[in-house]
Amino acid sequence: MLLALTIHLQAQQPYPPTPNHPAPAWFVDVAPRAGLTARNVNGSPDAKHYIIESTGSGVAILDYDRDGFPDIFLVNGNTLEPSKEKPTSHLLHNNHDGTFTDVTVKAGLALTAWGQGACVGDYDNDGYDDLYVTAYGKNHLFHNQGNGTFKDVSEQSGTAGTGKEWGTGCAFVDYDRDGRLDLVVANYVHFDLASTPKPGAGPGCMWKGVAVMCGPRGLPWAPNTLYHNLGNGKFEDVSKPSGIERSNGHYCFSTTTLDSNEDGWPDIYVACDSTPSILYRNNHDGTFTDIAADAGAAYNEDGREQAGMGSTAADYNADGHLDLFKTNFSDDTSTLYRAQGDGTFTDETHPAALAINTEALGWGTMFADVDNDGFPDLLVANGHVYPEVDSARLGSAFREPLLLYYNLGNGKFRDISKTSGPAFADSRSGRGLATADLFNDGRIEAVINNLSDTPMLLVNLARSQNHWLTLRLIGTASNRSAIGARVTLRSAKRIWVDEVRSGSSYNSSSDLRLHFGLGPETRLDSIQVRWPNGSAEVFEPPAAPDRILELTEGRGRGINSENHPKVPR
Repeated sequence: MLLALTIHLQAQQPYPPTPNHPAPAWFVDVAPRAGLTARNVNGSPDAKHYIIESTGSGVAILDYDRDGFPDIFLVNGNTLEPSKEKPTSHLLHNNHDGTFTDVTVKAGLALTAWGQGACVGDYDNDGYDDLYVTAYGKNHLFHNQGNGTFKDVSEQSGTAGTGKEWGTGCAFVDYDRDGRLDLVVANYVHFDLASTPKPGAGPGCMWKGVAVMCGPRGLPWAPNTLYHNLGNGKFEDVSKPSGIERSNGHYCFSTTTLDSNEDGWPDIYVACDSTPSILYRNNHDGTFTDIAADAGAAYNEDGREQAGMGSTAADYNADGHLDLFKTNFSDDTSTLYRAQGDGTFTDETHPAALAINTEALGWGTMFADVDNDGFPDLLVANGHVYPEVDSARLGSAFREPLLLYYNLGNGKFRDISKTSGPAFADSRSGRGLATADLFNDGRIEAVINNLSDTPMLLVNLARSQNHWLTLRLIGTASNRSAIGARVTLRSAKRIWVDEVRSGSSYNSSSDLRLHFGLGPETRLDSIQVRWPNGSAEVFEPPAAPDRILELTEGRGRGINSENHPKVPR
């Protein structure tokens, strides 16, 4: 008997592949046609006098109304000067036909704040994914009411923060495996507009001899935050007793959760600007230790700290271990960390042919198998922080094109950006990036939130004969969103591994469903799920690929289950 449920598939493709564009990629930006037209606001569109104007905003993908089609949430910023314009974030409902409708006001999400990032997870296990938005100022937890609307429960839940920390990346994660989603928040600086120097006013306000906005060096760093879910709609700030606060002196951006040492407990990787990255190892007792330096994930291969922006995780070389990729500032490379399987990483940037495009300043990034060949590729959004790079001709551009690194399946990548469609010729100042199969047709789309600009929605029109499988996991004893679950697919020839995660990229959150490109494979031997609470099950694979399956905890065949408490709902 098949133990996985096939769920709704898109009957027609709103943006069908075209025969004159063979695999792997031909991306077009369909944002205007699809209804993604809201402009991002982050200070002045022409000049960036303070660092808050330059960091931009993230994207979150969530099926907020449970109709089977992912919707889009675009975080928005604000202005420094008083204005009649009151920019808000935007929730865009998927109409199933390739278009989206802005339902922000109707959904109760017309948030006017200096938003930064967003992450998704069902923190109260009611079956509807909730939304957390970080900000310069207080953060916001929006509870999904299950009727198409959200309620801001930030203050009553205890997750608003003090308003002094500048929140950036975030992720829901069940760090203590009690069946309830907790919340980790990366913080950048303590930013006070009144006391921040003007451009050129100090050593941290010059770049290549040109006066630019100040920071982050010279600004006071802010500690990261961990909220423990108490199960009654309230959270407790456990940043200090958990050890999260002990990583001092960092300027933190994106968070990517992964089981880095494969012990069944979620760890937390944080990309940091101008300072070493952080890898919080889960100690199984409610505490964490930053082991990034010992694990080989704090610096590059030269032992040098980098200015990290975005991060993403996947098994790029099909060895069964989750690797890390991090974007960095211009005049530097991005960094690929290959997992060794023992909790340590090696810098494989040069061997993987990724030590290129050093003029680009990378932000949002996701591993995404663009042609379903079974090897995840890399999408990167780019854009500088200093508008002065154009006028002073400093070797970079304020608006930069996206990059696509194609995974060759042999441990190496190839930059195919210039031959992958018009979307990669459109220069923007990209920031947040999230991915999803928005139209349930087996192809991965990407949504990019551009600084002081309109967003992009990338659709791949290249025709591919490769197969795919998408899995939606539902926790019962574990958290309902199954965040932290680790899935292993097996065929006669190879394995595929991935984990359900909230957050990642640059202050963004992609579809919670797991998408696997299968290449020419039409038959899987097994689907194994290690649920977030440590129990493991095997599900019988479908007779044929190219479908979306729903896997519910407790309905598979249990294997090597750990002793774990059943958490009451």
